[in-house]
Order: sequence, then C-alpha cells, then structure tokens
Amino acid sequence: MEVVQVLHMNGGIGDTSYANNCLVQQKVILLTRPIIEEAIADLYSRLSPKAICIADLGCSSGPNTFLAVYEIINTIDKKRNSLVHKSPEYQIYMNDLPNNDFNTIFKSLSNFKEKLRKQMGPGFGPCFFSAVPGSFYDRLLPNKSLHFVHSSYSLMWLSKVPDLIEINKGNIYLSNTSPPGVVKAYLKQFQRDFSTFLQYRAEELVPGGAMVLTILGRKSKDHSSKESGYVWELLSKALNQLVTKGLIEEEKLDSFNIPQYTPSPAEVKYLVEEEGSFTISRLEATTVHWNAAEETFGDGGYNVSQCMRAVAEPLLVSHFGEAIIDEVFSKYTEILTECMSKEKTAFVNVTVSIKKR
Repeated sequence: MEVVQVLHMNGGIGDTSYANNCLVQQKVILLTRPIIEEAIADLYSRLSPKAICIADLGCSSGPNTFLAVYEIINTIDKKRNSLVHKSPEYQIYMNDLPNNDFNTIFKSLSNFKEKLRKQMGPGFGPCFFSAVPGSFYDRLLPNKSLHFVHSSYSLMWLSKVPDLIEINKGNIYLSNTSPPGVVKAYLKQFQRDFSTFLQYRAEELVPGGAMVLTILGRKSKDHSSKESGYVWELLSKALNQLVTKGLIEEEKLDSFNIPQYTPSPAEVKYLVEEEGSFTISRLEATTVHWNAAEETFGDGGYNVSQCMRAVAEPLLVSHFGEAIIDEVFSKYTEILTECMSKEKTAFVNVTVSIKKR
C-alpha cells in the first residue's frame, strides 16, 4: 500500500463523505480550543509579526477545514486589538496529501473570507490562502517561513505500513493477539515518523514559533488497550465475518494493516525532548465519546460506522476492492451498535503545545 497515494478522507458532500461525517473531529478541535488560543496569543505577544504565516497540516475538507483557522485568526485579532496594533497580514497554508479534496475547500473559501471580514470588522488585514499538497513527513515550506503550525487528528497516520516480519493474523491494527514483533514495528515506525515531522517543522518555523498538535492516542501504556485501537478491532471483526462467508480471502485480510499508531502522552513527550528543537508548554490527554454524534443525529452505531467509513474507505477499497464495502460497513454498524449498547467507548486525544527553541 502506497500510503501517500491511497490515504485521504472521502471527498465531496455525499452521505459517506468526510464533510458529512466529521462531528467527532469537530468536537476535538473545539475541546482543544483553549490550548490553541493560549499558544497563539502567547506567540503574537512575543513576536508581533506584521505578516503571520500559519499552516494547518492534515486539513482534510469539509466544515472542519476552516474551524481551527478561524479560531487562530480570531485570537490574533483580539490580541492585536488589545495591544492597539495594526492588523497583520495573514498567510494560511492548507496542507494534506495530494488526493485530498482541495476543490471542495477552495469552493467554500470566498464565503469563509467574507465571514472573516464581517466578524473581524474594519481594519482586518488581508488574508491569503494556499494549498500545499504533500506529506508532512517531508519538507513542505521554505526555511524559517512559518510562525504557527496546527494539526488535529492527522499525526497518528504513519508514512507507511510498518515492515512486519510476523503476520498480524486476523487483525488490521494492534490488538491483544498481535505478536510482540508487530507491536514493536508499529512503535518504531511512529518514532521515526514523528521525529522526522519535528525535524522538518523545526526548519520551517521561525525562532520562537509554535505548534499545537492533537493526535488520536491513548492514556494507557498498553498498546492494545481498548482506548487505543478498539474501533479498528471491531472493524477487523466485521472483515473476519466476511472471510467466514467466503467474500474475502483469509490471506487478503492477513496482509492488510492500518498505517496508524495511537501514542501515549509519555511517548509524545519523550520524542519531543529527544529531538531537541522544541520545549513543551502543555501536554494533555482528553476524551471524546464515540457517540459524539448521537446527541445530534441519534443512532450512535450507524454514525460511528459512517465516520469510520469516511476515513477508512479509500484504504479498504485499495486493498479489497469496492464490491464488499457496503457489506463491510453494514456488518460494522451492527457490531458497533451492539458494543455501544453495552460499553462506554471513547476516543483519547493527546494534545501537545510546543515552542521552537
């Protein structure tokens, strides 16, 4: 699997699109808003740039795309007014992998810019937007060109599926039946990728620049705990049912692994300190229940299934083909509904706010 080519959220605005199935991710951005506001207010107070460059890495598409950007700009505008400063110019870089639905983003850009002008009022500086397609595990922007980097629910995705010597039989992610070598390979890949990410951003950020990164993670030290990969474990259960029905070959399932790693706060802290370019301002773990959409739309199992479909469908189609997708998510919905009726399930979010030395 060539992750750079395959990994992207479902585009468009249809029933299975990310745009219509991203309420959990929205709640995570709103939950971490105080950390973002604190970091950007501190940055502006220290640097007061006349032109401020901001990157949203892993921006995806849909209603969440401009949510964090709005909060960042709004915070800066409030701070510059309190300091009686002229509004800075804004350069916003929207980054995701090349197959991201950038068209949907830029179709809605004019409405977003008009919203900014109305809500920020007279004197608000010009705001420029650019698309930056590419992997954030590579260099994206010129040296010392960025002031602030935001990323939410993106850095748990790995640059590649880990090199597995042992077969992760019957699983598509880490579970309590995964061999120790599989766990070690996933951890090693995350360590390599996250360290690379930090190194490249250290080159792109100005001295004193900052980042707020929120990663789907876990609180437990146990890599196979339910707060880590349980949502994938239930998807693998659905896929295994299709193996039993003869719709998927067992060998085909055994060769499929999700390129994702959910780190603990301790792992994130260790890697930031080991890389050495940044100091940690805040490091927190929070939770969002799987049924985050249920209070608005009802039918929690279906909504979680749709959320996961918007995220995972391109990966599944690339490996198994399109023919079985509806059947997979029909089974998955049944499994999720039963699980959520019996258990309290939640996603864990690890958020780290860091400054460049």
